[in-house]
Amino acid sequence: MSTVLVIAGTDSSGGAGLTRDVATLSAFGVEALCAVTAVTAQTEREVVAVTPMPAALVRAQIETALASARVRAVKAGMLARADIVEALAATLPPRARLPLVLDPVLAATSGGALLDAAGRAALRALLLPRATLLTPNLPEAALLLGTVPARSAAEIVAQGRALCALGAQAVLMKGGHAAGALAIDWLVSGDGTVSELTGARLAGVRRGTGCALASGIAAGLACGLTLEAACARAKEHVTALLHSAA
Repeated sequence: MSTVLVIAGTDSSGGAGLTRDVATLSAFGVEALCAVTAVTAQTEREVVAVTPMPAALVRAQIETALASARVRAVKAGMLARADIVEALAATLPPRARLPLVLDPVLAATSGGALLDAAGRAALRALLLPRATLLTPNLPEAALLLGTVPARSAAEIVAQGRALCALGAQAVLMKGGHAAGALAIDWLVSGDGTVSELTGARLAGVRRGTGCALASGIAAGLACGLTLEAACARAKEHVTALLHSAA
């Protein structure tokens, strides 16, 4: 069985974070190893409390998971603080040996901050150059670039290319915050190629879809799929989740 190491926070509501990651990997028949970065108390409407784990403990979890030699891909979500970002960057092998899907969890859907300014700076400097794929929504991409969210397709692609220029091998610009009848995600590669992943825009809202998408992509990479195929399969899975919430 293929194995993915998930590095993320817990969500007491079960809607997002490690709970959603593990459920997604199980749906794809992939085993999960976990490194907990933070414990959160959340409801569907708000983040009540957040306690980051000590960076040394996070590093020890990652090191022991990697020592098993079973891990075929890594998915990183909530990282909470700059020192945890630094611990991850110091522990992972080069991306040529182990793909990293980086979901930049900067704030909860309810609005609570999950990574501060120092953490964002560390993520840009240390993890974007290590990422096989970065999966920001439009507000997250803008925060990472220090600009306003993209509105047009041309602006979205331009921001994706700017994030690739910071070191990411590829960026999947998620179009959930965009307008229009179609839900389009733009896969922008460092070599300049752009692919559109298109689906119907659904009325349903469900927390944890970003976690599910990134984990689903990591599952595909762990199983040997190409990046574009892994993204397309994961998007179909998220579409099914949204159908169930509609």
